[in-house]
Amino acid sequence: MIEFNNVSLTYPNGTKGLKDINVTINKGEFVVIVGLSGAGKSTFIRSINRMVTTTDGELRVNGDNILPYKGKKLRDLRTNVGMIFQHYNLVKRSSVMKNVIAGRLGHTGTLRTLLQLYSKEDLSLAYTSLQRVNIAEKVHARADELSGGQQQRVSIARVLTQEPDILLADEPVASLDPPTSHQVMSYLKRVNQEDQITTIVNLHFIDMAMEYADRIIGMRGGEVVYDGPASDVTEKTFEEIYGRTIREEDKVGGEDHAS
Repeated sequence: MIEFNNVSLTYPNGTKGLKDINVTINKGEFVVIVGLSGAGKSTFIRSINRMVTTTDGELRVNGDNILPYKGKKLRDLRTNVGMIFQHYNLVKRSSVMKNVIAGRLGHTGTLRTLLQLYSKEDLSLAYTSLQRVNIAEKVHARADELSGGQQQRVSIARVLTQEPDILLADEPVASLDPPTSHQVMSYLKRVNQEDQITTIVNLHFIDMAMEYADRIIGMRGGEVVYDGPASDVTEKTFEEIYGRTIREEDKVGGEDHAS
């Protein structure tokens, strides 16, 4: 469970990144965060693994307030909270297997990872993770030899190898064409359902948010302005979240909603 209790983030220049967020996300939910550029979507997601540190309130993950975390506690948190990025964050010159097995870093330690001292169990887990996203045939390929969609599938496999309880995805399909985007989203949804991994995704594709989310949270100006089941969301809901009418290109993923 993830609990935001009166969480705010004020930057040194006085700008408010988050304003009094009160949200509870239960285990196993598939939540999509929507909103215009600058709405606070990325800040919301990145606060959960302390990539950004909020300045007020209390942020609990599985019952513990994570805001004071340092050192080992912070490393353990980031092992438990997997992250998928828009631009994949792979080591391009390394093989697919080396990128995926890196998901075990939080379990094996830096020295063993640098020396590539992985157990048979870890190697088997990494290969199984590649199989789950249908890219095991690329196990020996270099990451920079893959298409964008293939690289994002490798990044999903890396997170699976990490064995987290929570998966965050920050605009994971923003750089992909629509068919490939749907493929990546379907893998995320399947992993969420099969493993009961709590999954929180930032999207700027309205149709995809409607198709894949169990729950949609709308943000504007650092505040949560909508929070409810995807089944209750209408075009009018999105217009209220964005504060303007919805154009056709917004529905299929225009550039307006990049975080």
